[in-house]
Amino acid sequence: VLVGPTAVGKTDLSLNLCRLFNGEIVSVDSMQVYRYMDIGTAKATLEERSAVVHHLIDIVDPDDEYNAARFTRDALQAIQTIHGRDALPVLTGGAGLYLRALKDGLFPDIPSDVSIRKHLKQRIEEEGSHSLHRDLTVHDPVSAARIHQNDTYRIARALEVFLSSGIPLSVHFERQNLQNTPVIFDNIFSIGLTSARPELYSRIEKRSAQMLEEGLEQEVRNLLDRGYNRELKSMQSIGYRHMVRYITGDWSLEETAHLLARDTRHYAKRQFTWFNKDHSLNWKDVCDHEGIKKMVAGWLANKKLEGRE
Repeated sequence: VLVGPTAVGKTDLSLNLCRLFNGEIVSVDSMQVYRYMDIGTAKATLEERSAVVHHLIDIVDPDDEYNAARFTRDALQAIQTIHGRDALPVLTGGAGLYLRALKDGLFPDIPSDVSIRKHLKQRIEEEGSHSLHRDLTVHDPVSAARIHQNDTYRIARALEVFLSSGIPLSVHFERQNLQNTPVIFDNIFSIGLTSARPELYSRIEKRSAQMLEEGLEQEVRNLLDRGYNRELKSMQSIGYRHMVRYITGDWSLEETAHLLARDTRHYAKRQFTWFNKDHSLNWKDVCDHEGIKKMVAGWLANKKLEGRE
């Protein structure tokens, strides 16, 4: 798994890793699934996609309702296909919710309680996550066994479910149908890409300007001409909603460019906040390509040794 904020440099690195380790890319992106939306979603070029196999790109139309549940189903199928070719699935993107759905499952019917959640958060601050993990071991040993002692989010969520419903989270898992039951990935290595904020924001500024230069306006006009309504979920995403406002005369081109870059920076901040909750990530600076390659090579070598045993 290779994740990080928008524009940090995931594409180049993931392509290099795939070439080195016989990998195929599974896109973890909520927008690259849509056809006809290429520039605003910063998809890999056709040349890059011909050099390395990509999955979950251009699989639905912009008016199709795509969500984390569908992603989970499609990603599992892609991973199985890649394994069938004895290749390495490289999941890369910035959709944290999609990744969490794949690893932890989706449970819309599981109860929640804001007051309990607040109380657990306060306990974590006062006692630390290990104390709550011990409680979880008592109430839900199955969940405690699969959740790391430092993973405050999942510990609190599992305890919240038990305290609000009287039923362990692991039992809720068992009651879900197959589509919503999480797959336990025992053989996974996760990398979070980071970058100094000034450098990342500079990359965002350049990407935003490049999108405009490469024809984002025409891409959005083509979508509107095809009959895709501006109120669609896909058309409300960053870049597309901005260009619609320009096309309809609400904003000047200068204002559109400024707000596109600003909102993309804000989105990158939210992505950092989300991924910082994932304690399984090994954070590396995006410029440290050699260090990341060594980490992946070492992990793969260890897995091969474990397989021989």
